Amino acid sequence: MGSLAHWESCQRPLAREVHLLASLGVRFADSSEGKVIVQNRAESSLILEVKEKQYNDPMLVQLKEGIHIHKTMDFALGMDDGTLRYQGRLCVPNVDGLWERIITEAHTSGYSMHPGSTKMYHDLKEVYWWNDIKRTV
Repeated sequence: MGSLAHWESCQRPLAREVHLLASLGVRFADSSEGKVIVQNRAESSLILEVKEKQYNDPMLVQLKEGIHIHKTMDFALGMDDGTLRYQGRLCVPNVDGLWERIITEAHTSGYSMHPGSTKMYHDLKEVYWWNDIKRTV
C-alpha cells in the first residue's frame, strides 16, 4: 500500500511538469516499442511572425485566394494552421524586413553549421520559400 501512496504523491508534480512542457510546445507520443517519444513542436518567433504577416503581403494573399480557384499542387494551405506553403515550405512575406532578418539569424546563429551562401541557401530552403530566395541569400 505504501508504493501506491508514493505513486499518487508523484502524480501531481509530474502532471504539472507535463502540462508545463505541453504549454511550451512539447508533445509526447508512444513508440512501437512501448517507449515515450518527446517531440519539441515549439516554433521560433520568426516563424510565428512569418505566419501572422502572410496576410500583409498582397502577393501571398493573392496566391492564397488562387489556391481555391486553381487547385495548384505547388502552393497549399497548411492543414494545421492554414498558412501558405510552397511545396511544403513556409512562404515568407516581403514585409518588415523578414527576408533579411531570417538570413541574419541563419548567418549569426548555429542554424547553419558553415555559414556560406550555398550551405545557408540549402538550409533555409528546407523551411522557407520566397521568390528569388537563392539570389537573396
